[in-house]
Amino acid sequence: MMGPAHSLSGAAAWLGLGAAAAALDHPMPWPVLVVGALICAGAALAPDLDHKSATISRSFGPISRILCGIIDQLSYAVYKATRSKSDPRRSGGHRTLTHTALWAVLIGAGASALAMTGDRWAVLGILFVHMVLAVEGLLWRAARTSSDVLVWLLGATSAWILAGVLDEPGNGSHWLFTGPGQEYLWLGLPIVLGALVHDIGDALTVSGCPILWPLPIARKRWYPLGPPKSMRFRAGSRVEVKVLMPVFMILGGVGGLGALELF
Repeated sequence: MMGPAHSLSGAAAWLGLGAAAAALDHPMPWPVLVVGALICAGAALAPDLDHKSATISRSFGPISRILCGIIDQLSYAVYKATRSKSDPRRSGGHRTLTHTALWAVLIGAGASALAMTGDRWAVLGILFVHMVLAVEGLLWRAARTSSDVLVWLLGATSAWILAGVLDEPGNGSHWLFTGPGQEYLWLGLPIVLGALVHDIGDALTVSGCPILWPLPIARKRWYPLGPPKSMRFRAGSRVEVKVLMPVFMILGGVGGLGALELF
């Protein structure tokens, strides 16, 4: 999938989770619903850190381009070191390490640990990165015609305001995890969900996605999971733009209403 579809699917997934949480009598405060949806939309772009031409590679200027190159080489090295005889030879790391459930869980756990043990600046940093990515994914037309500095300022301003809202009593810093010192432990959840939704979206395309690595499937370590090939589509195709993106918008709206218990 392309960046806008990934971000829309991420936001819709978190809003759907919000509806499920409300149905289970553990509703999200509205700031958690909003912030989580934006984080999830941004995190749904992050697995493409292994692709030098992806949206995320342009999001933070030279820093993200260099990081994408490093992640690409790291992913390629892991692929070569762990591939089985049945796995094909590759010349790069795209859709390998960062497109696995294991990577999603590790990144989310790392973000939760940073948010819980770091100070306010750690939370602001996590929010800033994902707000910028959310702008790049959800408002991609405007982002591409604006300067990077304006996008970064919007991300920084949004992060500062939203962090202040979350810090207010009852607004969600302790949502789901209420123990002492567990503020913002939930921040890793939309990051994990966003990465997994990205992987599922890529699994629907022609190339599939090795979500379950390193579990061996059909004698392959990097088995590209996906539906039957007749049901797959190419990234950026009419199916993605004309069918899936509107569906994500509708599902997100329904999920948001359910999360706010407006039905």
